[in-house]
Amino acid sequence: MKHRMVTTEAGRVHVVEQGSGPLVLLVHGFPESWYSWRRQLPVLAEAGYRAVALDVRGYGRSSKPQDPAAYRMLDLVTDNVAVVRELGEDSAVIIGHDWGATIAAHSALVAPEVFRAVGLLSVPYTPPGGPRPSEVFAGMGGDQEFYVSYFQEPGRAEAEIEPDVRGWLAGLYRALSGDTMPGPGEPDPHFVTRNGGMLRERFPTGPLPSWLSQEDLDFYAAEFERTGLTGGLNRYRNMDRDWEDLASYAGAPISQPSLFLGGTRDASTMWLADAIEAYPQTLPGLTGSHLLDGCGHWIQQERPDEVNRLLTEFLNTL
Repeated sequence: MKHRMVTTEAGRVHVVEQGSGPLVLLVHGFPESWYSWRRQLPVLAEAGYRAVALDVRGYGRSSKPQDPAAYRMLDLVTDNVAVVRELGEDSAVIIGHDWGATIAAHSALVAPEVFRAVGLLSVPYTPPGGPRPSEVFAGMGGDQEFYVSYFQEPGRAEAEIEPDVRGWLAGLYRALSGDTMPGPGEPDPHFVTRNGGMLRERFPTGPLPSWLSQEDLDFYAAEFERTGLTGGLNRYRNMDRDWEDLASYAGAPISQPSLFLGGTRDASTMWLADAIEAYPQTLPGLTGSHLLDGCGHWIQQERPDEVNRLLTEFLNTL
């Protein structure tokens, strides 16, 4: 794997690449890094692709603008286009997980001349539009507060996470993994108790998920201990700005070839089941939609062999 820095309007983006051939850009989610694609890079390279995983703006070694508004979706799309250009390519297939899936989808939507196909992992595509996001999230949960609203208040989640980054990450990774997530009747880790509650109070304890070694956790913890969490959390703090910025794309489908992979135990696929059902309209170029039985949220790390096979098959059809 080769590490390099590429120049963008906001500064620099750290990328890790392996292989040669058609470019495949891999975009991670929260709270992760390029490292979440460590099991995909060599396989895609072996299959004949130039696989490039990046640190999204605000993460890892990439630039971290101070202004929270610098993390709006259109800025992240601009970063992705700049990465493709700086790597000397005209186009790429873009694949994303979690927030990275949403970033990948909007990159394909806004810059179809650059992103010729898109793969979405864990978070289904929902076209821009609808009610203002902050109002939707504020109305969820009743006497509990939804985690997105919790993350949207500057400094609040940081105060919970940063005193014990490693412990918090371990708890979140357990909470959303198919083999360690809370059982029926246990507190839902996507919500906090109002008036002072914290997410970590609902995280399960015990062994790490089977996909996460102590060394893997050490890597993630070291990255966030160095950078802090604000860069990643600023993505949540721009959802209303995105809603305004992308108003002209309201209801727009993504017509390029596309793929969706999710886990049957992932809350994202349950909450957004209607979005998956709407794919004939919203993703008319869809070549496959797969739900991996028993898999949680961290799909490419939980089920690397299945994901690698499905990604490679998708890429080989293009």
